[in-house]
Amino acid sequence: MPVLYEVANNVATVTIDRPDVLNAVDLPTEAELIRIWEDIEQRNDVRVVVLTGTGERSFCAGADLKNTSNLKGVEYWAATRPGGFGGIALRETLNVPVIAKVNGFALGGGFEMVLGCDLVVACEEASFGLPEPLVGRLPLDGGMLLLQRQIPYRQAMGMMLTGQRIKAKRALEMGLINEVVPRAELDAAVDRWVQQLLACAPLSLRAIKQVVRQTGQMSPSQAHGMRLPELVSALRSEDSNEGVLAFQQKRKPQWLGR
Repeated sequence: MPVLYEVANNVATVTIDRPDVLNAVDLPTEAELIRIWEDIEQRNDVRVVVLTGTGERSFCAGADLKNTSNLKGVEYWAATRPGGFGGIALRETLNVPVIAKVNGFALGGGFEMVLGCDLVVACEEASFGLPEPLVGRLPLDGGMLLLQRQIPYRQAMGMMLTGQRIKAKRALEMGLINEVVPRAELDAAVDRWVQQLLACAPLSLRAIKQVVRQTGQMSPSQAHGMRLPELVSALRSEDSNEGVLAFQQKRKPQWLGR
């Protein structure tokens, strides 16, 4: 399979496993990624997702340009592509927190997948970019739409209009990622973030993500009036009572996810 998928201890790990092409995504790989996201959306036992790539060179180098079966140009743009590149860049229905564990290049669609995640931890050698204009293409599946919303306009345009690649340290300075660590510490750093997420009530995290993702372009007063499903579920949950009770009893809460 082009994608490895494992669920253990409430954590789903999704790994693009095509190191021979720098984890570039072709149509079968994208179809498998979409299937995985749909599966996670239907599960109650997944509280955190970690997305990464195999090897030490590349997280994901974007679309597999050497694969002649891939759609091109207007056909690609017009095709139904649920969730943007890799099924995750523009996905609106996945309310579980997703961490991008960036172990190398995150270019083109690979960078779009990173932009679609909630938290990003990268090794020092990682780099990010949207090189599409350099090969006569466009960052159609999230890049043009997301980058300008996540960093200042001039910086976003500088990256998109030149196709320049930036290193992890610069991405951190821009606010694109959460943490940069030596490669040897990448696993431990991601696990630290995972444990911090698992310490929180899962329904609270789902509600926060849904509210942020769906109200980001609204005024604060409009957003406050939204009665989104995950928000209502969290407020009505047993976990909301458990959290307060655990605080009062000076113990760790036992989250039930309901």
